[in-house]
Amino acid sequence: MKYMSILLGLLALSAWGQNLNEERIWKLVPRKKSVYLAHGIFHLNQGGAAAITSLRSSYVPSLGYERVVVDFQGGGVPRVYGHIDGTAHKLSIDFFDTTVSPQIAALKNTRHVKGVDFLAIDAKQVTMEMHLKGKSNFDVFYLENPGRLVIDIRP
Repeated sequence: MKYMSILLGLLALSAWGQNLNEERIWKLVPRKKSVYLAHGIFHLNQGGAAAITSLRSSYVPSLGYERVVVDFQGGGVPRVYGHIDGTAHKLSIDFFDTTVSPQIAALKNTRHVKGVDFLAIDAKQVTMEMHLKGKSNFDVFYLENPGRLVIDIRP
């Protein structure tokens, strides 16, 4: 009976998890694609150890999107796994073999971003949760030398 209740509990928790059969999955590339997605999963399986050193944003009305950049120090861009949750207006990104600087300043004067939280899962993994002001679409890519993860956001 004890095992049955544990099994039922695990099944109930999985109901709120990601359904990989219904999500679009794409691999990050080192250039802007101008393909904006409202939901889905993205990943980058290459990369080494890195440290998140800063977070910055800018908005240029003529371009029509807000750009958020995560800057890294170390071996370029680390391994990344991200999930765009369009219904919860949230972007979650896991950075592997990564640390985060305690001096990262909060984003100010953002057009689409309500707030960003960094959660240290353990000594080698950091999750960044970006909460948005409303429905948003994303183009995510990376740049090297120096390593940066670029997130373009538009309504």
